[in-house]
Amino acid sequence: MELQKLNVKFFVEQPDKIALTDFIDVFHSWIQATDGVYHDVADYSHMQAGPGVVLVANSANVSIDESGARRGLLFSQKAPLTGSNQEKIRAVLGAALDNCRMLEAEPALKGKLRFAANEALLSVNDRLVGENSQQSFDALKGDVEAVARQLFGGANVSVERNADSHRQLNVHMRSSAAMDTAQALRNLTVHSPIGGALT
Repeated sequence: MELQKLNVKFFVEQPDKIALTDFIDVFHSWIQATDGVYHDVADYSHMQAGPGVVLVANSANVSIDESGARRGLLFSQKAPLTGSNQEKIRAVLGAALDNCRMLEAEPALKGKLRFAANEALLSVNDRLVGENSQQSFDALKGDVEAVARQLFGGANVSVERNADSHRQLNVHMRSSAAMDTAQALRNLTVHSPIGGALT
């Protein structure tokens, strides 16, 4: 399976501390602080358990996503990735964590936002590459497990698929070890070929 169009979601620790609409101003400030990297903000905050607030760039979207009734940062890779499947997974995880760290350090949020780095949802946003089937999951699982062990610092990991046929091929990675985003980034110890955080 040749992986592309990967999505990664890291979940917030305390989902109700910040109003979803507060992220609109934050993302607009990111647009103003960069030279054309970001170009739009899409507001879906009126939708229950929906896409939330989306920051749009050519190479990837970054959003505060509330699908599945769980708030988190969703990094959606759009530009082509190079390397092995494990390298691609590490790159997208690293880019997602970089953006999590940027939001955690965002002055406008006053330190109220923290992401739990011991749980992540990886999905393939291309049904032509991998349908949500047991066969596709089996083809992907080994690479995800290898990267998950690195991400979680060698702690025990669980890797599961949501078998709902209406959803993308996805892998839910969890570890019982508590971990923040800085430690998870150190564990990955790779440089993303997509440049880490979109800045």
